[in-house]
Amino acid sequence: MALRTRATRFDFVRAYVGVTLAVGLALTPLAASAQEVEEAPGAARVTGGDLVGYSSIHHPVIGRDGMVVSQNKIGAQIGAEILRKGGNAVDAAVAVGIAQALTLPRAGNLGGGGYMLVYNAADHKTTAIEYYGQAPMAVTPDFLLGANGKVDRAKVLSFKGVTVPGTVAGLWEAHKRFGKLPWAQLIQPTIDLATKGVILSDDEATTLAGRKAQMAKDPGGAYKLFFKPGGVAYKAGKVFKNPELAWTLKQIQARGADGFYKGPVAEKLVAGIKAGGGIISLADLAGYRANVKDPIWSSYRGLKIAYMPPTSAASSVAEAMNILEQFPVASMGQGGVAEMHLIAETMKIVTVDRRYSGGTPQWHTPATGMASKDFAKERAKLISMDSSLDGKTLPKLDPTPYEGRDTTQFTIADKYGNVVSNTYTLTDSFGAHVVAPGTGFLLNNSLGNFDWNQPPTSLGNKIEPGKRAQSTISPLIVFKDDKPWLASGTPGGGTILGTMVQMLVNVIDFKLNVAEAAERPRIYQAGADGPIQLEESIPQDLVAGLEAKGHKVERSQIIGSTQSIMIGPDGLFYGAADTRRPDSQAAPVH
Repeated sequence: MALRTRATRFDFVRAYVGVTLAVGLALTPLAASAQEVEEAPGAARVTGGDLVGYSSIHHPVIGRDGMVVSQNKIGAQIGAEILRKGGNAVDAAVAVGIAQALTLPRAGNLGGGGYMLVYNAADHKTTAIEYYGQAPMAVTPDFLLGANGKVDRAKVLSFKGVTVPGTVAGLWEAHKRFGKLPWAQLIQPTIDLATKGVILSDDEATTLAGRKAQMAKDPGGAYKLFFKPGGVAYKAGKVFKNPELAWTLKQIQARGADGFYKGPVAEKLVAGIKAGGGIISLADLAGYRANVKDPIWSSYRGLKIAYMPPTSAASSVAEAMNILEQFPVASMGQGGVAEMHLIAETMKIVTVDRRYSGGTPQWHTPATGMASKDFAKERAKLISMDSSLDGKTLPKLDPTPYEGRDTTQFTIADKYGNVVSNTYTLTDSFGAHVVAPGTGFLLNNSLGNFDWNQPPTSLGNKIEPGKRAQSTISPLIVFKDDKPWLASGTPGGGTILGTMVQMLVNVIDFKLNVAEAAERPRIYQAGADGPIQLEESIPQDLVAGLEAKGHKVERSQIIGSTQSIMIGPDGLFYGAADTRRPDSQAAPVH
């Protein structure tokens, strides 16, 4: 059947060539196309997938001299332009990170925090920069609790739920260490856009309009900024200007991180937060620093992988990959019952083991133990391919002896060999839905990420002054022959860990091209006793097979939104912007 299909394809090609000869058209493009069909298997062997041939439905964007992949196309294009002007991957990351505070306000931010992995080609080293939100020093164990002793959601979605923002400090730290172009040049594109206005896409207009009721609770800040007088929503195709953000950015442009954490911006921030019942002080802002660390290193099928260290939970992704390495995943077939069962069981174990993760500086997470091969071998023994684990049959194991929901990802690679994988967040979509008057940007609600239970149920994530909460955010870089090969990350809250596991399995085990790997349907295992959630595109006839193994099955909305770059042995950049989120784009330099 396959031979007959190939013969039919080339009969068509020959016929088409005859037609083009008859009308005098050039033959070179057609010849190249035929060659791509014939040589696709070779491409799969050396790059991890059929990149441009016809064995895949989805194809990456191919670029030269660099690539920027982002959930927001305007941000991606701004980053690509920085690369064209001679900037490196970190320069582009700064420009994209700043731009998305305007162009993707539900997740891109100045008022949130995140995690960045940087591979610096000059010294062949990978650096992790953690710039997550930090609890104010005045916080108390009951600050976000209601009269019933439980977390009050209304407080979380207010100025009370705000942690000290880390984004500006993180971008400044990255640029100070690795940047090439002047800092001021990287901020200017967003100042220009905020002043002249940005045209809202259908996606942005719709999501903004949908937050009207919540933003109306902050009438002098978020509501005034994002809605016209009278509460009229901006429509798609209309121009949205943000002169207050332009003012804030000019302070940052002139003074770097000090332009945000000290001086007029800091004063407006603190005034607005305190007026809304929050407790962040000028001292909290002035004392904030990004943490620069070494990655957590592990491997999968012989490929080295750099993971973010704590407070990121990326060591849990490493644990999952090490467990899966004990099984013949490639022989199971992608998207079948056996593979979904194995991933679900693995994520149950990982979820239980996350109890040993926590926030710094008060808690030490045994991340290298969690990411160790020996620990994973012990945990893999719990998995049966015929039945399903639950909380009662899943014993805890301390990894210490083995020591040795709306968020956005952007990934960047440049012609110099540098790579950035960055995920940052406001926590909820649009964060706390509040804006300190005069500043022009949304603030996070990350204080709600701590364990507020009385007494706390988490070993290391209880709320404490000056602490940074644990996060599922897990950007990563995969290396082949000691060079960056794949960089990726995703938003998605609790689904992040499983999304990254499935992305790695799709590329490494099933050798899908990076775009095909991103688009394949995903699952999410909701804890040790929760259901396995399936995206709608997974066939219904597989549900019975999962139920027979003891799984409770539910349908889910889309899971994750990976933004990825694969670097081929030919020096080309293959960008894959996950289409689960509208307006995403892979923007090549050339």
